[in-house]
Amino acid sequence: MTKELEFRSAEEKDVSTILLEDLVILPEYRGRGYGKAMLKRLAQITIERGCGRLEWTCLDWNKPSIDFYLSLGAVPMSDWTVYRFAGETLKRMGE
Repeated sequence: MTKELEFRSAEEKDVSTILLEDLVILPEYRGRGYGKAMLKRLAQITIERGCGRLEWTCLDWNKPSIDFYLSLGAVPMSDWTVYRFAGETLKRMGE
């Protein structure tokens, strides 16, 4: 299931962002242009909605995806770190 979130970043309060949670192309369909087509359409939606950025995360070890994103002109955001609450920590925070 794919979810979409639009938000305003603290770094640029006047720039809305579309955040892509997951983009998964099954191995048997990779290399056929589906990923590029999906990102192209998401870029169009981002522009149509008046947003200034389309962002997503990628695991550091996923070199094929990183190379793909870089080939499209995506810029890695090396100054951000992802944090998470899960399991017992999440439960404690939710109390």
